Amino acid sequence: MAVTKSRPALGAALFFGGAFALAVYFTFAAVQGEYGLFRRAEILAETQLLEIQLASMQADVARMENLTQRLSDDFLDLDLLDQQARSVLGLIRGDEMVVR
Repeated sequence: MAVTKSRPALGAALFFGGAFALAVYFTFAAVQGEYGLFRRAEILAETQLLEIQLASMQADVARMENLTQRLSDDFLDLDLLDQQARSVLGLIRGDEMVVR
């Protein structure tokens, strides 16, 4: 009686090799790809940074709106007007002395 060695078929090995390659590819794409986990973390960090910048800019806009409203014809803040005349125009009052 002859002993025959059984070896796996070449087709089955190719099938499992291809399936493994696809699994590795899709796992890599899920982690590193354009829509992967690392990209999601980058987007979340960028979102937080942009929200901080937005809050800062909104505070600046509110401050500028307040200053603009205080210099309007309807509401005139004399202290702010004096400060702006001094800084922009370089004006001083008659009872002040400039030291350089």
